[in-house]
Amino acid sequence: MIEVNVEFLDIAEVATHSGLTPSALRYYEKRGLIEALGRKGLRRQYEASVLPRLALIRLCRTAGFTLEQTAALLPSEANFTLDRQTITARADDIDTQIADLQKLSQMLRHIANCDAPSHAECPSFRATLEELTSSDHAAGKLESRTKHG
Repeated sequence: MIEVNVEFLDIAEVATHSGLTPSALRYYEKRGLIEALGRKGLRRQYEASVLPRLALIRLCRTAGFTLEQTAALLPSEANFTLDRQTITARADDIDTQIADLQKLSQMLRHIANCDAPSHAECPSFRATLEELTSSDHAAGKLESRTKHG
């Protein structure tokens, strides 16, 4: 957990502690993800509790949630429970993407290291090209073809 000894932080301090730019903070405020308490001179002032909230926003964005989805997940109070079903569904999506990327990596490595005289003569490469034009691929399904067959 992030600890700050100051009761209120100005936008520059929040930017420094969160790793976000002041423009990103203003954008998140405009979108209703965070709230400034007011201003001291021209600088927005925030409670230190905005830092864990920004860390959660960053986590959601890194996980691929849109800003709208992130806003829906954000808690309104300090003690909260995130929507476990939504989080699990996103984790499942990420697992599927990882598996698809691993298959793609294997396929590309096979193509790069293929022993066939030319790629046009490689049964695996030709099958991959056929698969890429099939309706299964359009649905996001891609089989790994790493051996001549």
